[in-house]
Amino acid sequence: MIETKELMPGVRLHSFRDTRFKHGALSIQFVRPMAKEEAALNALLPAVLLRGTRDYPDLRAITLRLDDLYGASVSALVRRIGDYQTTGLYTTFIEDKFAMAGDEILKPMLEFLGQMIFCPLITDGAFPVDYVESEKKNLVSTIESEINDKRVYASGKLLKNMCQGDSFGLPRLGETEDVERITAQALYSHYEKILRESPVELFYVGSADADVVGNLLKQELQKLCRQVQPLQPQTAFSGQEGSHETEKMDIAQAKLCMGFVTPITNRDPDFPAMQVLNTVFGGGMTSKLFENVRERMSLCYSIYSGYYGVKGIMTVSAGIDEAKEEQTRAEILAQLEACRAGDISEEELTAAKEALLASLATIHDSPSAIESYYATAALSGIAFQPDAYAAGVAAVTVADVAAAAQKVRYHSSFFLKGGSQ
Repeated sequence: MIETKELMPGVRLHSFRDTRFKHGALSIQFVRPMAKEEAALNALLPAVLLRGTRDYPDLRAITLRLDDLYGASVSALVRRIGDYQTTGLYTTFIEDKFAMAGDEILKPMLEFLGQMIFCPLITDGAFPVDYVESEKKNLVSTIESEINDKRVYASGKLLKNMCQGDSFGLPRLGETEDVERITAQALYSHYEKILRESPVELFYVGSADADVVGNLLKQELQKLCRQVQPLQPQTAFSGQEGSHETEKMDIAQAKLCMGFVTPITNRDPDFPAMQVLNTVFGGGMTSKLFENVRERMSLCYSIYSGYYGVKGIMTVSAGIDEAKEEQTRAEILAQLEACRAGDISEEELTAAKEALLASLATIHDSPSAIESYYATAALSGIAFQPDAYAAGVAAVTVADVAAAAQKVRYHSSFFLKGGSQ
């Protein structure tokens, strides 16, 4: 069971006590409104923080310290959750009971994490220029690798076009041109702003008592000088009218992406029915899109749907021969219409519910899975805890799925095909 407490204004600790694992985990996330002017800054910051601190000024010193802590690890953590972007660090470490007699890991690990956040290496009143420039190159490379994956590229273009009036269309890591403009001084100024203004979400998974973890963290967090800017609650999709765009690129397989919107979000009582709908429609190999569009009609090489519950957006992505674009598009819409009409067999319904429940059962398989689920749930404003959500899924009927489908509206599309611009 998750336990949440406020450590100080704007700082919450979520603890999940679990004695099954050899390692514990802790994440610290500074939560920001998703915005183009700072998305790249937020994505770059944790990578630079990981390069050096006051007492551990380079990667070698940091590695040696982590080795002393029984091979603990620290990594950058950047998430996009609905209207929010988070920037911070994620750490895993061996539980104290598995260390040698007399050795402590939790306390020194949190002290080390505190130094990485609050005592970065500073030169001439800013982050070291060489560290910033090196991590900028790494971030640009990561962004460009996503562009080189045409499936990811097409999906990103769909959301960007679809969400013209909504920040959900912004890339999680920002855009290349925004990264390239960042200076060491600008990043340091933004870092100071983050420490001063941002709500902080801490997630701990391990065997230690929540009060013990909270007291240790308070000692580190006293370094915060706060003028917290509260976040607005998550909102449903608020984009403009739809768009249907086509782009040419030197590719062998065309990519068709279609975007749909619904008023049902993960804060809605109908969320389980919407999740089942997505799974029946295109969420797996027993779905209507896979069985009909791919297998029976051979219109595509791959096809699946996804549902962004925090915003109320459903998307379909298909790899196709470009000559089959219109036929594929029409058949995707026909399969959604079948869902609206309640043309769903008991076998389809059962397979979809079983797939969702099986996925839900993996939430508590590892500290990282626990942290990911509860962090996302807390920040997205989700109303369902796992047991309640599972019960909701199990109770969904064909009529519920049809009712959810009737609230889904086709909004936008993006078609990436072969050829030159």
